Amino acid sequence: MGDTPLALSIPVLVFAGGIYAAGESWWRRRHPAPPSPYTHQAARLAERAMLVDAERIVDDAYEAVGALYDGPRAPGARFPATGVTPGAAASQGRDRSVPAPVRRG
Repeated sequence: MGDTPLALSIPVLVFAGGIYAAGESWWRRRHPAPPSPYTHQAARLAERAMLVDAERIVDDAYEAVGALYDGPRAPGARFPATGVTPGAAASQGRDRSVPAPVRRG
């Protein structure tokens, strides 16, 4: 007789858990939680992190190829022509130096 209450307690606990889950589900449908303010804050933080990453990518790219856009470093500097053979392909009587950029300001 001592094992009967213990054996019956398992189905009672399962049934009570089901009643509790149904009641809580009904309560949550009737009383939804307000939206969390942290969702907007998380979106702003993610946007800031994305902008920082984009700035880093642009800065790294400019460091890598910025010399192509800055022009020559010294006045009268020449850029070597790759793949051009001197001779018939070269123009005669023209200076092939790249002019220095004009600085204003």
